[in-house]
Amino acid sequence: MLSAFGRAFRTPDLRRKLLFTIAIMALFRVGSLVPTPGIDYGNVQECVAVLEGSTSLLGLVNVFSGGALLQLSIFALGIMPYITASIIVQLLRVVIPRFEALHKEGQSGQSKLTQYTRYLTIALAILQSTTIVTTARTGVLFPGCQVDVVADDSFMTAAFMVITMTAGTGLVMWLGELITERGIGNGMSLLIFTSIAASFPSALWSIAGGANGPLNFIVMLVVIVVVIGLVVYVEQSQRRIPVQYAKRMVGRRMYGGTSTYIPIKINMAGVIPVIFAASILAIPGLIAQFGDQTADWVVWISNNLVQQSDPLYIVLYVLMVIFFAFFYTSITFNPDEVADNMKKYGGFIPGIRAGRPTAEYLDYVITRITSAGSLYLAIIALIPTIVLVVLGVSTNIPFGGTSILIIVGVGLEFVKQVDSQLQQRHYEGFLR
Repeated sequence: MLSAFGRAFRTPDLRRKLLFTIAIMALFRVGSLVPTPGIDYGNVQECVAVLEGSTSLLGLVNVFSGGALLQLSIFALGIMPYITASIIVQLLRVVIPRFEALHKEGQSGQSKLTQYTRYLTIALAILQSTTIVTTARTGVLFPGCQVDVVADDSFMTAAFMVITMTAGTGLVMWLGELITERGIGNGMSLLIFTSIAASFPSALWSIAGGANGPLNFIVMLVVIVVVIGLVVYVEQSQRRIPVQYAKRMVGRRMYGGTSTYIPIKINMAGVIPVIFAASILAIPGLIAQFGDQTADWVVWISNNLVQQSDPLYIVLYVLMVIFFAFFYTSITFNPDEVADNMKKYGGFIPGIRAGRPTAEYLDYVITRITSAGSLYLAIIALIPTIVLVVLGVSTNIPFGGTSILIIVGVGLEFVKQVDSQLQQRHYEGFLR
């Protein structure tokens, strides 16, 4: 693989793409460290130390921003508004026929949906930045911290902070699209990879402190290596459904008669179910921060739905991951649509009649595979948390096993992209 990287850098146009991608990722990290005008940077650092290890919704979003959210930097919101907007637009395809029609129109329709996603991203950025600035001014963002993080409490300062964070989100979105167009790989995925990878080593290294620190660090490192191997194995696995196309005459030419397959991944939903489940379970803890801390419902939430090691939290987490895995897969893969397209072009699954029987067979296969994939997602997400509980370590690996899932998944996709670029130039790729 290292020799293949060397060949990639010796190819002029591929080297330019790689260097451009690395430069954008570095620029993204620099922007994550630039504080938003109007905050007291020293007090922010003091409050971040108090809140370190938080598992709240803001702590979750902080992982996707590479620590920029709690630093109140110009890239505080990171890529999360764009991710949320993309998911919303995908879900709206189910309830808005216009969006589904645009999705089927091809490149022009996809461009229109992308434009809607951009508008929605800016709207969500305004809403989220207003929330962040308000919670920072009232002290809710950093519970337990006694110093003020906003130097000037005036309306103009707050408005300027909201505008700055919203502009930062627009810039991050533009940087991601630049990578997709002029670099290598999916720009948004690489920016998420950069954010998580930036905060992952420090959280992992913090396990080495305290009693039995070196032993805990080694155990956790071994667990992470095993989880990475499991993720690579499962993400590369797929069920191949054979498809045969009948021969047909078009004019004087014979078409069809070929055999192919439909590749169905075990984990078709990706990390979306885990993100949904963790986000929803973090909302009660966020709401409880605004309530009376001595109230019964606040105490119950704090005891059952805040820590990832709580039994009720784990049970609800697993159930939500399974539910959202089925829900998201049903949106992204429509057996009826696939069966109709196969029938239209003369394709059929050997032993299965075209039309409704094919759709029912595909639905049967998808249901079985998604059952295994949802359990796989839940197990991967919980393994680091369970190991930390067994070791008696209070420090949380950022976002649980999902961090590993995202890092490995994006890394594999990036390697495939570079490999395809090398193969186009008649070089030996990464995958032999």
